[in-house]
Amino acid sequence: MNLKHFILLSSVLLGLLACSQPSENHKTLNVPQLNGTTTFQLSDFLGVNKLLDEAVEEVFRQLDDTAIVAQLLMPAVGRYGQTLATIEQHIDQRVIGGILMLNGTQNEFTQWITKFNALNESKANLPFLYSADAEPSLVNRKIGESAPVKKAAEINSMEEVISVAQQIAKLLNSIGINYNFAPVVDVAGNATVGYRGFGNKPEQLIPWSNAFIQETQNNRIIATAKHFPGHGLVSGDTHASLQTIDGELKEIKNYPELISKGVLSIMVAHIAVKNNKKYDTQGLPSTCSKTIVTGLLKNELGFKGLIVTDAMNMGGVVNVPQSATKAISAGCDIILMPVNAAQAHNELLQEYRKNKDFQQQVNEAAKKVMRMKICLGLLSQVK
Repeated sequence: MNLKHFILLSSVLLGLLACSQPSENHKTLNVPQLNGTTTFQLSDFLGVNKLLDEAVEEVFRQLDDTAIVAQLLMPAVGRYGQTLATIEQHIDQRVIGGILMLNGTQNEFTQWITKFNALNESKANLPFLYSADAEPSLVNRKIGESAPVKKAAEINSMEEVISVAQQIAKLLNSIGINYNFAPVVDVAGNATVGYRGFGNKPEQLIPWSNAFIQETQNNRIIATAKHFPGHGLVSGDTHASLQTIDGELKEIKNYPELISKGVLSIMVAHIAVKNNKKYDTQGLPSTCSKTIVTGLLKNELGFKGLIVTDAMNMGGVVNVPQSATKAISAGCDIILMPVNAAQAHNELLQEYRKNKDFQQQVNEAAKKVMRMKICLGLLSQVK
């Protein structure tokens, strides 16, 4: 990140400080002294980088607790999401840190993102992560009027995987979307998710998924492996109700190689685990289970990227009391599609203010989100 970019970052954050804290608490932003040729890339996110650490801490110190908690919430806008008016209200109230672009046209999404960026700038909010379910099998349905691509199950070679990933990345970049909830790395068993991944032939699932991930991230878009700990061998649909893995976690083997090769995000499914002494979730979905998210994904598999929940309005989690708090306590970083983002923010904020352990958990998650935004160059793009 060059000096010009940090000067711009300084200006943005001083504006944020003025908006979020009393005037007597104003202070001068001390910008880290970096080599003028230094820039950050997505590939820096998972690495050891003292300059990047300093940049994250400098951003974090400028935020009040409202803005810190907001980084963890990502509602949706579009045909199956919230209205534009609701999203604009969330921006005004400073309660969200990103948006899922859900079922609209390419032109609509481009216009909306331009509008949201302007609103964020006017409020001195941090820029958003903008996500989409741009899987090969869903992208043309989720983003209407987009150029057609082959569905995952129709792809016949590694070359086609790379070509499709490039086409999707080009589309997302043209809109302003920087976070793709793809690829699906579940085995091709469940009718709900099986057709959406590269798992028709088991031997191609991980190599092809990794190729899609690498091509996506080479184009400055976060890729996401989903649905952890595995949805392909579960017979039911988590959109409708909580589903359960009975016994062994047979799909865990799909993740270590993707993690070792640098996938930046993993989505956790609303799937319980029973009859498994080590990984039993005690009747909760994996999204709300510290055993699965922190114990297995973070500690055993060593994943250090962004952990996002599956949509929190789905039947598999919607009836869990204080599900947002439970998901963050479990180790998730982003709450996707809360039923009511303002209420979820208030729930998290109240716990943040009274529970030091939870506060630390939120701070760690928020810093990961900020780190990703810096690596995407979002902060330096705000003028």
